[in-house]
Amino acid sequence: MRLVTRLVGVTRGCRGAACCALAVGALLAAPIFSAPAQQVLAPDASAAKTKDLIQQAIRALGGPAYLGVRDSYCEGRFAHFASQGELSGYERFFDFILLPDKNRTELSKKRNIILTYNGDAGWVLDKAGVEVAGADEVDDFKDGLFRSADYLFRFRLDEPGLTFRWIGSEIVDLKRADWVEVSDRQRRTIRIALDEKTRLPVRVVSTVRDRATRQRLEEVEYLSNYHAVQGVMTSFQVTRERNGRMVYQVFFDSCQFNTGLNESFFTREALEQRWAELTKGKKKK
Repeated sequence: MRLVTRLVGVTRGCRGAACCALAVGALLAAPIFSAPAQQVLAPDASAAKTKDLIQQAIRALGGPAYLGVRDSYCEGRFAHFASQGELSGYERFFDFILLPDKNRTELSKKRNIILTYNGDAGWVLDKAGVEVAGADEVDDFKDGLFRSADYLFRFRLDEPGLTFRWIGSEIVDLKRADWVEVSDRQRRTIRIALDEKTRLPVRVVSTVRDRATRQRLEEVEYLSNYHAVQGVMTSFQVTRERNGRMVYQVFFDSCQFNTGLNESFFTREALEQRWAELTKGKKKK
């Protein structure tokens, strides 16, 4: 679920046409998410119901198998869109994640454009070599973690200061779903729609702040086409919109979990080594 939810964020620091294909133009501010009609519950009852629904979602995602994931490798293709929402092309991606906060995304068939994030650090490899990712891009990466339902389910449920609230139920994608909301002390809020029958997450809504205008923007993530992979229910299609405009669609071809990834794979040294491999033949010529 969380495997490619950061593709747009990690490409903001890239240099080069292939890497920057995901960059989205300035977006206009729009009203923030409108919740379904609420059934009034006392705060304690609402929080208890929300926590129970989240536990149901975790069990639906695979329970111990889901919580036992330590790393992942997925590959597929994504469709990216220009600032007016028109399709601008497709790109292959190869995505590596080491939980909780390491991500390496290789782009194009040659896999010669790579974006790596490791906690508070990040680097980009492209035709110019390896450079440090911009501070804004690293901040976007970290912020994306805290706006991820997957990260919430795995690492944050016992975090002090969280507020849980059941919003209500409504029809989502032609199926009835329960909406739950979780807010933290930094006033970050995410709303998650859980399918009433499967309890799988089908939609995640969060807000971000535009760096240029400081206006709040709504991001909606649609999760669909679930497949069981090593006992873990995995969404093989992810669509993201920002203020009603399509940002990207991701289509997985395959995924693997617990592949034994090493922390050294998510370092600048690893990118420098890959750069040396990519330029070895050119230097000989």
